Amino acid sequence: MDDARLQRLLPLNPRTFAILAVLLEGPAHGYRIKQEVEARSRGAVTLDPGSLYRTIARLLDEGVVEPVAPPPDEADEDERRRYYRVTALGRALVSAEGARLDALLRRSGLREGGAA
Repeated sequence: MDDARLQRLLPLNPRTFAILAVLLEGPAHGYRIKQEVEARSRGAVTLDPGSLYRTIARLLDEGVVEPVAPPPDEADEDERRRYYRVTALGRALVSAEGARLDALLRRSGLREGGAA
């Protein structure tokens, strides 16, 4: 993976990180992403449709997510739904962001193994 490309995409804002975290578990459509992000964050991260779809469009342009066919068990649902999944670049990006945040916590002394 191109480290310079990853560094250019970092740091991730909380909304982007939350969207990618949902998609790491498998393909999802926009409304499901919104529901999952808000449930997992207990409402701390909210996504209005405009910000959600602008973020998805940017992630598509950057090659971090890609469109996919609906899962077989959801293929007969609303045909207007677009499904997305994380690419290899997206997985590397989430991993790099996790490492960046972990290092930040360690340096601050808030994570075991960091400054006291």
